[in-house]
Amino acid sequence: LCSDISPLLKDPAAFRTLIDLLEDHLRASFPKIDFIAGGCLDSRGFLIGPSLAQRLGIGFVLIRKKGKLPGPTESVSYALEYGKAELEIQSDAVEPGQKVVIVDDLLATGGTMWAACELMKRLRAEILECLVIIELKLLKGSEKLKSIPFYSLLQYD
Repeated sequence: LCSDISPLLKDPAAFRTLIDLLEDHLRASFPKIDFIAGGCLDSRGFLIGPSLAQRLGIGFVLIRKKGKLPGPTESVSYALEYGKAELEIQSDAVEPGQKVVIVDDLLATGGTMWAACELMKRLRAEILECLVIIELKLLKGSEKLKSIPFYSLLQYD
């Protein structure tokens, strides 16, 4: 079973509604957010983050696979279901204490989201929440995030 948001992306009204729902959630939950972070957490997540950041009138910070970002970077290795991978963020992407929401389309086993959180911690950002469209609850990925607040719009067992 593949949980795919591609049909949602093809429908402008559905995509607008998705961004509306995420925007409403964030505005109701957090009075101040400095950045939305995401990117290569999953390529589809890269499509959600900048749209949401623009709506909120804030910046978007890229998190990418190793070797894709210019300049000095911080990186972290993490385990995937099928091997290992590395994520990076530019060393000056956020200042210590800035408030960040990490966005992706799907949470499965939680390894990639965990790695994104580790990068933000290294930069001493304040992670307000990890936000996804779909959570596959059976895989218990949110447990890897421990005390970091987590929100999913849809959950599947």
